[in-house]
Amino acid sequence: MGALLLAAGAVLAQPAAPRPKFDAFDVASIQPTDPAYRGGRFIRMESAHQFVARNYSVQALIAAAYSLTPRTIAGGPAWIDSDPYDIVAGAPNAVRPNHNEQMAMLRKLLADRFQLAFHRERKVLPIYALTVAKGGPKLKESTAPADDPPVLINHVFPDHIALPAHNATIDQFALMMQRAVVDRPVADRTGLTGTYDFDLEWTPDETQFGGQGPRDIPDMPRKPDLFAALQQQLGLKLEASRGPVEVMIIDHVARPSAN
Repeated sequence: MGALLLAAGAVLAQPAAPRPKFDAFDVASIQPTDPAYRGGRFIRMESAHQFVARNYSVQALIAAAYSLTPRTIAGGPAWIDSDPYDIVAGAPNAVRPNHNEQMAMLRKLLADRFQLAFHRERKVLPIYALTVAKGGPKLKESTAPADDPPVLINHVFPDHIALPAHNATIDQFALMMQRAVVDRPVADRTGLTGTYDFDLEWTPDETQFGGQGPRDIPDMPRKPDLFAALQQQLGLKLEASRGPVEVMIIDHVARPSAN
């Protein structure tokens, strides 16, 4: 029988521990947003274990959780768009959940605490088609490890938006744009299949971020609008079009159950 020989001081590599499952938040507090609140709207992890959604309507929560634009959500009472909520929730496990894991737990919370039930239908609607601009893409291939989570976070400044992206696909970028930025679905028609690092800066208009984004400030240099910024900085083009879209039809939703 052969023997396993190890050099002095060598250590057998241990297999990486499997990533834990993030099926649901451990606990979640849901409260109506204070009417006096004048801050922005955001979803983020404020620590490795605390998830916070601030000033979010139920419609906006659904859009975030399912990577939709509100235009593709139909049905439900008027309050799901008009009444904002604050959510503070505890995430399980010893590691920080990534974006997909956070949204999976948010979907479970919407089903459990808001009793969300829906079905889907396919319709032809106005969309944005994301394509490669004339001259080709201006994107840097990411050198991050394949298991490095993508980062696509909009940083809101008083006069513009800065988006530093890391290890992200263009399809992930398109999904982020439709759920958080623009007012219609975004179809990735670039044909680009890599992962990229890039920086994008622009001044949004009133149709973006649900009308809650920053505005021009007098005497401050203006960043280009989103359409110009995409072409100048990334070599991509966003064009208004029409196409088949999967629409979410809300069958039932209720105000949140008690904390």
